[in-house]
Amino acid sequence: MSHHPTAHGASPAPDRLTLIESARRTVLREGSGIAPVAMEPWIDRSWRRCLASGFRPDQSLTFQAVSAQDAHRALEASRPLLQAAGPVIQSLARAMADTRYFAILTDAQGVVIDVNGPIDRHDPRAHLIARVGVDLSERAVGTTAIGATLAEQQPVWLHRGEHFFDDTTMYSCAGAPLFGPDGRCVGMLDLTGINVPERPALKHLVTQSARSIENALALAQPHRLLLRVNWPGARLGEDGDGLVCLDADGHITGANRAAADMLTLKPGLPWPHSGDVFAVPAESLFDAARAQRPPSELPLWSGLRLQVLAQLNNGRASPPLRANTGAGVPLKDVETALIRKAVEEARGNVMEAARALGISRATVYRKLTRKKTAG
Repeated sequence: MSHHPTAHGASPAPDRLTLIESARRTVLREGSGIAPVAMEPWIDRSWRRCLASGFRPDQSLTFQAVSAQDAHRALEASRPLLQAAGPVIQSLARAMADTRYFAILTDAQGVVIDVNGPIDRHDPRAHLIARVGVDLSERAVGTTAIGATLAEQQPVWLHRGEHFFDDTTMYSCAGAPLFGPDGRCVGMLDLTGINVPERPALKHLVTQSARSIENALALAQPHRLLLRVNWPGARLGEDGDGLVCLDADGHITGANRAAADMLTLKPGLPWPHSGDVFAVPAESLFDAARAQRPPSELPLWSGLRLQVLAQLNNGRASPPLRANTGAGVPLKDVETALIRKAVEEARGNVMEAARALGISRATVYRKLTRKKTAG
């Protein structure tokens, strides 16, 4: 736990577990309609959904598995997700080997479809949740990273008592949603530890890993042309690129979440022809790919402009994007890389990067300075 420096004579700030217990007392035991200031809004919403469902935090919780038939159905429906996530989850397991956190992959209903990492099978608390087929949705086990991620459709971090049930307050979890090539949520990736130190930087790691999985899902779509897109000034070729798959007629057949956001593609709806999005003929995109032209700025009908690199798919699988999961790298180096990347994404604003990672500004400075000194 990182401690913020305090002024001389000032009382130290309450630690996280004290704040969490105060929130549990206010919302779950006293039933106050006012959430504590220190409480994340999405946790408050999840707790209140659980209360509205008739749950009590002190009731005994069982982790039920779905039927064998439903588990088989979930695995079959999630086959593309499992294939795309496999290499990333293996890298995550190596990256977290010294932390006692492990990875859980679920489908969009919160049913576990894969687990990996240092799971202590002799610990019933690990065995309860790290089983293919167990239902870890909010409706089944209350507030967890899994249920909250699927309900809120955003990355989350929660520690111990931020879970709803008393029976789950030994877990610490980071989670991120996973979106398929049609823009709809197909599942989520969770990193969980049991009675372990809080590591909120894992929220950044799981978010980056989810992006790599989504990119792999997009690249696996049948396509004749791949468009890598990004805003002017960005460098194409990174995991943050938007990926747009086109068929031979120029229709969009798939895209990752970054591209869907840039092009304002609506999940669940038939996606348009490229000519309805880009203010250039589809033929010009194919011509650029055949000529292997470098990226160029192209106009959208929205009035915005994007960098676009067009690449033909000649029957070969598209090259996977580089996954920044730290495979084979010591955890402290992975953490430092994540902190440095967060600072870069915040354009050098250390306070903003610290807030995004859930750590103190002093911790950011210390870890970056230690790395420079070691180098």
